[in-house]
Amino acid sequence: MRTLVTGGAGFIGSNLVDRLLKEGYEVGVVDNLVTGRLSNLVSAQQSPQFSFVEGDITEAATADHIADFRADVIFHLAAQADVRVSVANPVFDANVNIIGTLRVLDGAVRGGTKKFVAAASGGTLYGEVSAEQLPIPETAPWRPLSPYGISKKVMVDYMRSSQAMTGLETTALALGNVFGPRQDPHGEAGVIAIFFQHYEAGTTPTVFGSGDQTRDFVYVEDVVSAFLAASRRAGTGDLFNIGTGIETSVNQLLNSMNDITVTTVAPVRAPARPGELDRSVLDIQRAREYLNWTPMFDVQSGLEETWKWFQETKAEK
Repeated sequence: MRTLVTGGAGFIGSNLVDRLLKEGYEVGVVDNLVTGRLSNLVSAQQSPQFSFVEGDITEAATADHIADFRADVIFHLAAQADVRVSVANPVFDANVNIIGTLRVLDGAVRGGTKKFVAAASGGTLYGEVSAEQLPIPETAPWRPLSPYGISKKVMVDYMRSSQAMTGLETTALALGNVFGPRQDPHGEAGVIAIFFQHYEAGTTPTVFGSGDQTRDFVYVEDVVSAFLAASRRAGTGDLFNIGTGIETSVNQLLNSMNDITVTTVAPVRAPARPGELDRSVLDIQRAREYLNWTPMFDVQSGLEETWKWFQETKAEK
């Protein structure tokens, strides 16, 4: 089976590429290498089943390449994924996440792709909800607060429109806060990668707001498994939450990291950042039932694996 991964040189994308190759798929990657890195694809490049094209999803030439590749399944992970960037430059965010998605959908349809699975945002899509509505189910209203959340909502709308008009089977995965090996603390980083880099360097991390804000942190290997599970199910324009169903605060993360690294770090405190949610946790029951998927890593075990990777990569330098 021919698969194509947009954003395949990135954090989640490269982990997905490795799994696809391990399971015997032919894998093509399209990435503009702005946030992705070829170093993430070192092992993939050893496989005769792998190919790479440097391209920007906002450009027509990339859509032509996608059409020519004729993938059976496309995993669409290329995105502008930083809430802060979207607030500072919403036009850029919309160009990548909306126009870019339309280009990829165009290539998919012209290339005869059967299944299109894309990364949506489980936190920003739903916006701020009351405590009584947590964990958030897929049936909750979509009320994104940030430009990033809005662009991801529109992406899902266009996917559903494409399915209705062309028959392309589409599925969107509303991801929690993904973390794990290869997450770049300098790029579209999550708090865990940023904090672990501080632990590694012996510097002090910054906590924005009280630190009591919560997220649904999900380990990257579980997310990769969810993408594969979604690709094997007939697409009906579905959206599935992918997380753990458990709230973890930033302060709890720091306590766990102190335990794992056997250190005591007292963070610098700074004002909360605009556009960020106070609480977010996802109801993952639909994914359990319809995708036969369940997370295998809890936050603690995922943190341990991530710190191990930080230590290993440090030793290699």
